Amino acid sequence: MDNDRVIDSRASQDGYAIRRRRECFKCKRRYTTYERIEESAIKVVKKDGSRAPFSREKIKSGLERACWKRPIADRDIDRTVAAIENDVYSSFDAEIDSRRLGELVMDHLRDLDEVAFVRFASVYRQFADAGDFVNELRPFLSSTKQMPR
Repeated sequence: MDNDRVIDSRASQDGYAIRRRRECFKCKRRYTTYERIEESAIKVVKKDGSRAPFSREKIKSGLERACWKRPIADRDIDRTVAAIENDVYSSFDAEIDSRRLGELVMDHLRDLDEVAFVRFASVYRQFADAGDFVNELRPFLSSTKQMPR
């Protein structure tokens, strides 16, 4: 038996879920639930050849770490996660290589915040020294201002 009723339904802000306002029959309190369409599971093929299910939460966690103490709203991170997830499900049928997924995340991060992009890239590409940072930053600096020598 249902213990609540739906008051209102609409697409969520990211467009990939249904937002429902509900009311509890017993206490009369209202709350919001989100229903996400369950896609067929895409596997991420790791460097060692093992496979793991694609995890939206892992993508979000990585983005949050890269964006730590940056002026980026949670809703912008959520939109970026939704865009990455949409790209994965629309471009790949059953599997995605972890390298391709990392590049996809970096493409989206580059547009969101340059500092977060470099943070993520430094971990993802395992930068060994300052030269690696400079090489990654070179495209940004050449398009906006002169590279320091």
